[in-house]
Amino acid sequence: MTISSSLNAGVMGLSANAHKLGVISDNIANSSTYGYKRSEADFHSMVIGSNKNSYSAGGVRMTAQKLISERGSLIGTSNSTDIAVRGRGFVPVTDTAAVKVGNGNLPMMLQTTGSFRTDADGYLVSDTGLVLMGWPALADGTIPNFPRDTSDGLEPVQININEFAGEPTTRMSMGVNLPATSTKPGAVGDVEVLSVEYFDNLGTSENVDVSFTPTLPAPGSTVATNTWTMLLTDTGSNNAVIGEYTLTFNDTRTGGGTLASVTPISGGAYNPATGEISLSVASGPLQINIGQLNNPDGITQLSDSFAPVAITKDGSPVGNIIEIDIDQNGMVNALYDIGISRTVYQIPLVDMPNPDGLVALDSQTYSISNESGSYFLWDAGDGPTGDIVNYAREESTTDVAHELTDLIQTQRAYSSNAKVIQTVDEMLQETTNIKR
Repeated sequence: MTISSSLNAGVMGLSANAHKLGVISDNIANSSTYGYKRSEADFHSMVIGSNKNSYSAGGVRMTAQKLISERGSLIGTSNSTDIAVRGRGFVPVTDTAAVKVGNGNLPMMLQTTGSFRTDADGYLVSDTGLVLMGWPALADGTIPNFPRDTSDGLEPVQININEFAGEPTTRMSMGVNLPATSTKPGAVGDVEVLSVEYFDNLGTSENVDVSFTPTLPAPGSTVATNTWTMLLTDTGSNNAVIGEYTLTFNDTRTGGGTLASVTPISGGAYNPATGEISLSVASGPLQINIGQLNNPDGITQLSDSFAPVAITKDGSPVGNIIEIDIDQNGMVNALYDIGISRTVYQIPLVDMPNPDGLVALDSQTYSISNESGSYFLWDAGDGPTGDIVNYAREESTTDVAHELTDLIQTQRAYSSNAKVIQTVDEMLQETTNIKR
């Protein structure tokens, strides 16, 4: 009967609008929740059946979908481990309880933003109990090749704040000027000395001591030799000689003072292409750059003064971690008080064909589903994914003005459906009164 179907349609309209009110209220309640993705309610008509002579109201049904693919605006913070994904992709997280159990079964969940800080065990944990996950780096800071279609290589990011670290010296560069007057006839032949610090494998300070001895002209000669003997000793090897070289300098109009030749007496060979000599100190191989032939960089012989003008080296003493930083490519870097940084983890970005097909969980997290499709772990900033912004959080995607407008419409629709039910009731009452 048409009048009965009208009553059912009105009841279904009340139910559908009541459910839409729930969606709107949830969106408004989370308008200040970081990383919240708003939900959207849609109405779909239901057709029971009709013909030219009659019509039966089918009513309406409501479906809701969380728009996970939408991204909110980024807002700056003061914490270096507050992160947000700028663009497509999600960061992997897991539950603290699963990490504490320690059985290796870590469910992967996804987030687009999070505020992480180290807990008592050094894990990067959010205030909602989620642990950031990433690929661990090797001792030299490189990231091994991990499978990209599975979460098997991911580990909870754990930072040992009390960790000490140092880097041994492997390369050194000497920019030194030797006095040209020391190789001229009548010169005294003073030996010039230089000590260059380096750091061994244990972060201990050692020195490469260098002496430059001029070759004096033969008695009666009126020509400068422009030749020196360079002797290198290592304090880490009980002052043992690690290299001895004969250095000859140009005295031409265009190349005066530059190296003309380097002849090894002992120690490693000199590479004219790079200007380096290969030595072995107590902690291992050491490359020292003394300059290329006919090049003013490196060791020169000019004027009448000895001047170490540019001494550089790599390596560092032992230091403590003072800060954790996550860069735009997802590299988790430990910053030390000695001025060095070391990569300890890489945070990948998880991408799938249909982000809106993810299953929404608590605390703005999501899990993989059949509807979301197969996922792939990308380097941040590579492929279809965006990058990671630290010192930032993603705001809610809720537009309060839009939700309040929908709220007014929903209220009116609910009242109209209630009016339909009231009208049907009055019509049924009139039908009942026919018998009187």
